[in-house]
Amino acid sequence: MQKMYELAIIGAGPAGIGTAIESYTLGMRNIVMLEKDDNHNSTIRKFYKDNKRVDRDWKGQKVDLDGTIYFVDGTKESTLDYFDTLLDNESIELKTHDEVQKITKRDDGFEIFMGGESILARYVVVTIGRMGKPNKPEYKFPPSIKNVIQFTLDGCGTGEKIMVIGGGDSAIEYAVELCDRNDVTICYRRDTFSRANPINQANIAKAIGEGHLIAMLNTEIKELEADSGRVKVIFSDGYWELYDRLIYAIGGTTPSGFLRDSGIKEENGLPVHDEHYQTNIPGLFVAGDITQESGGSIALGLNHGFAIASYIRALSK
Repeated sequence: MQKMYELAIIGAGPAGIGTAIESYTLGMRNIVMLEKDDNHNSTIRKFYKDNKRVDRDWKGQKVDLDGTIYFVDGTKESTLDYFDTLLDNESIELKTHDEVQKITKRDDGFEIFMGGESILARYVVVTIGRMGKPNKPEYKFPPSIKNVIQFTLDGCGTGEKIMVIGGGDSAIEYAVELCDRNDVTICYRRDTFSRANPINQANIAKAIGEGHLIAMLNTEIKELEADSGRVKVIFSDGYWELYDRLIYAIGGTTPSGFLRDSGIKEENGLPVHDEHYQTNIPGLFVAGDITQESGGSIALGLNHGFAIASYIRALSK
């Protein structure tokens, strides 16, 4: 007979790990985390530059931690090390390279489909982050230049003419990181970088003031064209410029197709859930960034995990 896990967690970011650790601490066993990438916290690994500051409270979200996990501000590296330690100390199975296509309700729990195989679980928690599916603009990317249009710093070299699109923390950090060895422009549709944290606002103001990068504010891109291997960026006012590479840092999107195929209802682009983060399907929960319109802090994701673990424990008594 196919093994029945007590708990399956889809996504191995902070909310997923928090749910797993808190559930284990409360006595649940046979826990599995399913991660489509090759390790936990793939968003931090891919989208955070080395030594990037990682705050417990993101964008000023002051959250008191409810559970047993004690998380503090740190860097990309210290944060990954901390989650490594949490997983090392508990008997929680982490299955990588397993991208879930859909979840189906059964009489005894759920069947989770991943390519040509499936697993069974009594309870399921979906903690996939928005950055697993980065936002893309409405205009099209010409196929011949897709190799120089990206969403991380992977592949960036030196001496390139680069445009970073976005005005949040990631966009600013990308632009500041690249501008000491490249010709960098940051393009943002608003007139200030007020969404960013104070440190990043200060850093980009300094870089602009010292002439290390160009800021194009109140600027919208109309379309892109290929031009001899470079990207021709055409702006809404008719002006255009050639770039060697474009980097988009404009947030992420809720995976509506996956939610719909699994029977999870949405309202205003977010999965519907109750105060215990249980969806319209009993036993199926959501946690972390996927529940927030603009993402959430690590502390908030950890608290979601504690709330879900506590509720499942109460149901199991």
